[in-house]
Amino acid sequence: MTHILTINGGSSSLKFALFEQTGPSNRLLSGRVDRIGLTDARWVVTRNGIHEDRLVDAPDQKTAVRLLIDWLEHANEFAGIAAVGHRIVHGGSKYHQPERVTAELIEELRRISPWDPDHLPGEIELIEAFRNRDVNLPQVACFDTAFHHDMPRVAQIVPIPRRFEAAGVRRYGFHGLSYAYLMEELARVAGPEEARGRVILAHLGAGASLAAVHGGRAIDTTMGFTPAAGLVMATRTGDLDPGLVRFLAQAEGMTAEQFDSLVNHESGLLGVSETSSDVRDLLARQSTDIRAAEAIELFCYQAKKWIGAFSAVLGGIDTLVFSGGIGENAAEIRRRICAGLGFLGIALDEGRNASNALLISTDQGPVKVRVIRTDEEAMIARSVSRVLSQCRESAR
Repeated sequence: MTHILTINGGSSSLKFALFEQTGPSNRLLSGRVDRIGLTDARWVVTRNGIHEDRLVDAPDQKTAVRLLIDWLEHANEFAGIAAVGHRIVHGGSKYHQPERVTAELIEELRRISPWDPDHLPGEIELIEAFRNRDVNLPQVACFDTAFHHDMPRVAQIVPIPRRFEAAGVRRYGFHGLSYAYLMEELARVAGPEEARGRVILAHLGAGASLAAVHGGRAIDTTMGFTPAAGLVMATRTGDLDPGLVRFLAQAEGMTAEQFDSLVNHESGLLGVSETSSDVRDLLARQSTDIRAAEAIELFCYQAKKWIGAFSAVLGGIDTLVFSGGIGENAAEIRRRICAGLGFLGIALDEGRNASNALLISTDQGPVKVRVIRTDEEAMIARSVSRVLSQCRESAR
């Protein structure tokens, strides 16, 4: 058994990849089940240069993971899997490093599931699906919150009565697997000295957040107790006036569950534009649709504000990294976010930015602005490999 299988489950997708255990950056195959719950769900997998794309019946995550397990067995890949690594969005206050899955860990994830009902129940189902297939197959939970666990105390505090902190209410931060990968890649491509400097990481995708890092340590981040906080996102509001809870309850009789759905699934770019949550659609429509234009403007404006805020927290900025689907591919978004930030030393080279180059800042500017493609699956594989090595050492 020489392979590591990585699982990255979302609310409407299931991404997976297979890596060599001895070289966890060596990807053997990758795939995903997209649009889970819809009539046009798709199975997509790439292996040995061969691309498979077909419609599937995937009404829920359970069905999607069953499709994956059946495919692995049919392709004779299951016998070679040494361990399965899972992206777990919320680790609560207890888990701040990758952990071997145990019955105790699963029970703790069940306990904190109300903290992140959009992710944790489905992630538990994925773990249990593989446990049902082979109870002896090692599984490792890799937590998105772990990267931010040691933020300064002041960045963790939620300003409500302290009794709630005892129940686990604090600012956790998310996208940690992406940020950990980006910091490793930054050290590789730019050198350890730049990675130890004052770095702002911008993971911009359907879920979007920024993080401030100094000396390789997380200093602050935009998301908080849940992934709904911070920057406006595809369908999430980001930071919101809490007075809206009472107003909407009185004005529309909105329940807590309805408010949660509004905040997480009906708002953000979708709510402002009233047409799409996809930046590509909005960019295409912005010249003729004021709602699309305002949604794009709001996204860029808020990202710019957070870069300014984190520059203040860091006492300046040495490196800005764009990543995620939007950050890696949308040159116009990067340009608009960075416009007017010359006072911080940020200046883009138009040609480099337009071509999505690895370095998009000018040679004269003091701040390096980089585009690094994130790879959460590779980070999961590396983490699983480390856990397996630790287990072997402990057994000696």
